[in-house]
Amino acid sequence: MEQGKQGGPNDHLANERTFLAWIRTAVGMMAFGFVVVKFTLFIKQISLALGKPYSIPTHGYSGIAGIIIVIAGMLIAVFSYKRYLTVKKELETGSYHHTSGLITLLTYFIVLMSIFLIIYLINSIS
Repeated sequence: MEQGKQGGPNDHLANERTFLAWIRTAVGMMAFGFVVVKFTLFIKQISLALGKPYSIPTHGYSGIAGIIIVIAGMLIAVFSYKRYLTVKKELETGSYHHTSGLITLLTYFIVLMSIFLIIYLINSIS
């Protein structure tokens, strides 16, 4: 969009679609975090169904990881709403400036949590 030119309906609708995609990402992350927290309960239920003894792991970090993922999902919802409002205002005033801060933040977070979960899984196998 040219500087000084106000955004049209298509620009505003694209902004809304982008916001809704971020909200879907946030909800997905919160659901995944919930699953990670409840994973120990799932393992316990499976072991009881199979009639095998269940031992509580001594280093149960899945709860902490799951809570962090849920919090990150909540923060993504908040930041995406802030970004939606900023872009909406920029489109209305004709001063849109692209930023990729939220995308960069989410990418770094996912990489860090992936490394943490990989280390956790490797330690739980040993």
